[in-house]
Amino acid sequence: MEKREDLMFIYSLRASTLKFFAVICVSLVMLITLIAFIPAYGNDDGFIASSKDVEIKYDDVKTNEDRIAFLAQFGWEVSAQPRESVEVTIPSEFDKIFTGYNEIQRRQGLDLSKYKKKKVMRYTYEVTNYEGANGTVYANVLVYRNRVIGGDICSADVTGFIHGFEK
Repeated sequence: MEKREDLMFIYSLRASTLKFFAVICVSLVMLITLIAFIPAYGNDDGFIASSKDVEIKYDDVKTNEDRIAFLAQFGWEVSAQPRESVEVTIPSEFDKIFTGYNEIQRRQGLDLSKYKKKKVMRYTYEVTNYEGANGTVYANVLVYRNRVIGGDICSADVTGFIHGFEK
C-alpha cells in the first residue's frame, strides 16, 4: 500500500503589501480610464482641420506675406496690405459678446481663453473674393508670438455676418 501525504502550501502577505498592490491596480485603472475618455488635443505645431482633412498651418506667421498665405489656405484673396494693424488685449473676463466670439474660435479649433490678459496683434485685411456679399468683407487675424490664435471673416454691412476662416 502506498502512503499518501497531504501537502499544504501556506503563503502570507502583510497588510502593507496588499495596500501597495491595491494602490497600483487603482492607479492603472484610473490611467486607462483617463486615456480612454479624455479627448486628445492638437499640438502647438499646427492644427489639422477635420472638415476637409487638410493641414492648416497656424504657426510661423511672422510677416505680412505669411498672414496673406495663411488666409489663402482657406481660399481667401485679400488686399496686399492690412487695412489696420493694432495691438489689442484679450480681456481677463469674457462678457456675453466675447464669449460668443470665442465660440466661433472654438468651432475652428482655436480658443482665446488661453490668452486672457495677453496683448496680441490684430491684422485686418479686405477680402476681395467673397461671393454674394453686399459691401466690404474683412478678414481679421489675431497673432500672438508668430502664431495665429484667432480671427474671423466679417461683413462691414449693417446687416452683416461673422464666421470663422472656413468658406
